[in-house]
Amino acid sequence: MNVTTKYDRPNSYIGSSVPRPNAARLLQGRGRYVDDKILPRMLHAAFLRSPHAHARITRIDTEAARALPGVVAVYDGAEIARHVTPWQGVLTHLAGMRSPDQPALAIDVARWQGEPVVMVVAQSRAIAEDALALIEVEYDPLPAVTDMEAALTEDAPRIHPEIDSNLCWQRDIDAGDVEAAFDDPANTVVERRFTFGRHTGVTLEPRVCIGDYDPSEDRLTMHYSGQAPHMMQSVLSRHLGVPEARVRVIAEDVGGSFGIKIHTYGDEIATMAAAKLLKRPVKFAADRLESFMTDIHARDHRVTARAAIDAEGRLQAVEIDDITGIGPYSVYPRSSGIEGNQVINLIGAPYELPAYRARLRVAFQNKVPMCQYRAVGHPIAMAVMEGIMDDLAAASGRDPVELRRINLRADDSYPSASPQGMKFADLSHQACLDKLLDMMDYERLKADQDRLRAQGVYRGIGFVNMVEVTNPSPMFYGVGGAPIAAQDGATARLDASGAVHVANSITEQGQGSESILAQITADVMGVDLADVHVTTGDTATVPYGGGTWASRGAGIGGEAMLRAATALKDQVLEVAAAILQGRPEALDIRAGNIVDRDSGQIRMGLADLGRTVYYRGNELPDGVAPELIATRHFKVSDYPFVFTNGIMASHVEVDAETGIVTLLDHWVVEDVGTILNEKLVDEQIRGGVVQGIGGALYEECVYSEDGQLQNATMADYLVPMAGEMPDIRIAHVSTPTRTSELGAKGAGEAGTAGAPGAVMNAVNDALRPLGARLSQMPMTPERVLKSLRQGG
Repeated sequence: MNVTTKYDRPNSYIGSSVPRPNAARLLQGRGRYVDDKILPRMLHAAFLRSPHAHARITRIDTEAARALPGVVAVYDGAEIARHVTPWQGVLTHLAGMRSPDQPALAIDVARWQGEPVVMVVAQSRAIAEDALALIEVEYDPLPAVTDMEAALTEDAPRIHPEIDSNLCWQRDIDAGDVEAAFDDPANTVVERRFTFGRHTGVTLEPRVCIGDYDPSEDRLTMHYSGQAPHMMQSVLSRHLGVPEARVRVIAEDVGGSFGIKIHTYGDEIATMAAAKLLKRPVKFAADRLESFMTDIHARDHRVTARAAIDAEGRLQAVEIDDITGIGPYSVYPRSSGIEGNQVINLIGAPYELPAYRARLRVAFQNKVPMCQYRAVGHPIAMAVMEGIMDDLAAASGRDPVELRRINLRADDSYPSASPQGMKFADLSHQACLDKLLDMMDYERLKADQDRLRAQGVYRGIGFVNMVEVTNPSPMFYGVGGAPIAAQDGATARLDASGAVHVANSITEQGQGSESILAQITADVMGVDLADVHVTTGDTATVPYGGGTWASRGAGIGGEAMLRAATALKDQVLEVAAAILQGRPEALDIRAGNIVDRDSGQIRMGLADLGRTVYYRGNELPDGVAPELIATRHFKVSDYPFVFTNGIMASHVEVDAETGIVTLLDHWVVEDVGTILNEKLVDEQIRGGVVQGIGGALYEECVYSEDGQLQNATMADYLVPMAGEMPDIRIAHVSTPTRTSELGAKGAGEAGTAGAPGAVMNAVNDALRPLGARLSQMPMTPERVLKSLRQGG
């Protein structure tokens, strides 16, 4: 390996001409003493990225960069590949999926604009970036494949020559007699083509990681701004050759994730490799430009949908053709097929549907890789189905609400299954619809809409019935060979002061996970919230588990916490009963004290019990050997997923002169099962609605035909702002899931799942008198005006 390392540490100060460091220098701790200077121990990585969407790399000259003072090492793809094995983002239960080996840094060929090509490690980020400017790379541009449909034609350039086409995966579903439904002349049939704009998560905190390797123990520590520490522990072990037990991943409070930070990124893996090679901490922090060009994208779909209802308005069949472009690789380890799979699995989920046919094609293309992002596949599935429901209502002369009511699954019809094989239980579509109509005063809104249309003011009302996949079982990823746990673990421990310390394998990205864990524990243990101390996100200190994704924190991690806290409480009461010469069932814990269950009389404090156990064990009766610690794990086993359900309505006004959409009101009724903290649930839903509105009206990663991202700054990529958002009113129906004692379903993604379709239907309802209709998101003013000119 041709790597130049600067400022090698002297082996000894004894007999050396280098002056001995003074105490003040030694107290700086993390510094390095070389040539009478304190140099930072922490190094910083920066990456030279491909300016081309597709190009052969013919020459890399890094000599000038290596010679720059402050540069410690420079690595290209081939050099990193000697220490990092490649990966493949395929899941075995997605039969036929294929994706070539992906290296950490590009080797020989760059396949998207922004792919890392060379890494520089230096004493500061500024020096590293200066060194990048000194690197010369010669490229031989290749044809870029950017359109997903063109990518699958026979004459399309192959992104990976070793594969016979640009098809990553195809799945077909055929259930029931679809053709008979469409051929029946008595049925009403509609067809529509939808286009969804590719966009990304725009997290408040960009991706950042620090690698720190201890060669004396062959131990690698990764400080990680991410969602799944144990998954990343396994990934690092597999591809860096460090035993899994010697890899520690720490994910403390994370500034937003939305699924963006749950994937394997080559620049992060290369940073860990550099830390191991240089035996010094190495930090990489993506800037905003890098985030747009490297964070996974999502939602890039084109869907053609057909549906039929009979004379009574009942759905007879739905047919879907979905094509999605995922970039040049399927993302590891979750794969890029899941989003499309969710789309075709979830279309029609709220409704009784006798026949269904779908084709999904997942295509490689020369764009940023695409993978799971908040509400994976749901916004597409809900927008397509609910758009088609509005079309069916208009074509058959029915009110869109009444058509939905006719077809929604009855609240007493569970358990039930969809034609796709999705299993449903404990849902409440009809009850949610009734509550929503009361909240929004639907009849008054319709009357106002008619009155204002006569005045040239165009307002619309849009609905979306929805489901949300939460609390996934091992059937989601584990069965496909991915190192992703479906279980979560929790430990609860009483200390000598009477405080309770808990550790849980879920993580905190600002959604309130740690508050929920503390709340559950405090309720069970009968202590104040301030006396519960929560640890998450550290593979060295928390039980093994999946982390936070797919709205599983409260439903799985919370259930494990409930069981661990209950077990600890049982231990405490057994010890207290032994000390007090009573029965455990006659005692309880309230306000941090052991009390008589019936009278409430205080018998002793938890601190007294703790001190007795830990300091004066000789005072305990013979045979009493308390642990005062309990660990429990939980996974969903009865169903592949626990579904939530709900309904949304959007109320908008469209200016026919400017094309500007003004959001007036938004309503949500959601059934998340047992509500543990209503404030947190409501704000999760509100945040999700805002994110969904972003996809509906503002957010899109715009590419040129040759694969250049055109809007990779916050000045050009629009996100929803507070001033543009409507009041978002939320109500609940509560149907606890029977898969757990807690009864909690997930809540984190429902807002994002339903909002885009609700807004699209509202915009089209406003435009209907003008003969216009939109089927492409985001619905920008330009697209609104184009639709008005073309009459739909």
